[in-house]
Amino acid sequence: MPEAKNQETKLRRNTPQRKVILEELCAVKTHPTAAELYDLVRRRLPRVSLGTVYRNLEVLHGDGLIRKLEFAGTESRFDGDMSEHYHVRCTDCGHIADVFDLGPGGKPAQPAELAGYRIQGFRLEYLGVCPDCQRDADRKQAAVN
Repeated sequence: MPEAKNQETKLRRNTPQRKVILEELCAVKTHPTAAELYDLVRRRLPRVSLGTVYRNLEVLHGDGLIRKLEFAGTESRFDGDMSEHYHVRCTDCGHIADVFDLGPGGKPAQPAELAGYRIQGFRLEYLGVCPDCQRDADRKQAAVN
């Protein structure tokens, strides 16, 4: 599991609920929403509330232990994999997958300055149509022809 990013975080009490939420998030590769993770966590902690899951996800994100994936017009999703990687999102169904290898160079070039900003980092999101949605579209097209 990821390590805390600062001393203040290390002093924070690790509640049983927070521990289970982090374990469940790290165990899946689906980039769940808070509600989806809540369903997983309730299997182990039947009395946990959705509010507790939301609050703990914000704490874990603030402490640098998880990623919060925020895409325009969609509900936030969470990623327990803190290794260097990017994401590809299906524009049809919203499925998100990890992208680890970008080929030579490992990641896109980062400009030294952009519109007067000193660039401190970047977030890259690929958009496309997932294999399942491609098959569905091909089937629908074949039925029309």
